[in-house]
Amino acid sequence: MRKILSFAAMAAMIVLAWSADGALAAQNKAPARKTAAKKKASPAKKGASTASTRKPGTTTRTASSRGKKTPAKRGVTWRNRQTSPSPDRYREIQGALAAKGYLKPEDATGTWNQTSSDALKKFQAEQNLESSGKINSLSLIALGLGPRRDPAPPKTPLQPPGQ
Repeated sequence: MRKILSFAAMAAMIVLAWSADGALAAQNKAPARKTAAKKKASPAKKGASTASTRKPGTTTRTASSRGKKTPAKRGVTWRNRQTSPSPDRYREIQGALAAKGYLKPEDATGTWNQTSSDALKKFQAEQNLESSGKINSLSLIALGLGPRRDPAPPKTPLQPPGQ
């Protein structure tokens, strides 16, 4: 009788553990076997040397050996390499503003000043752009100074074979 009761108690504990593990997995939306968290190694106390706390014959694992990635070094790209426009580019932008009537032609000197900024603000407002007075890609495209692309070749209509 004692063996039967201990077997029933053990079976009940297994069922409870299984259902609790399943409920936890459903709560985390993860499979039941992946819910167990890995234990983290406790950091060494201050003042204690690492040689005395390690077992003989063990090695220290680095971040790369644990599978952790180190942050990648950022290279120089066109985004962080771009500086302020050259005087020739300023002159080109000012010339486009002058051609559209927002700036006097004699003000297209190649130096960006308050007059140029005010002219660009007025142009941006009339084009329904954010009128900040700062040169941005949308403003350049609206001025006709955006990226230059070759026109696409004309499409020829497809004809069915035999005609």
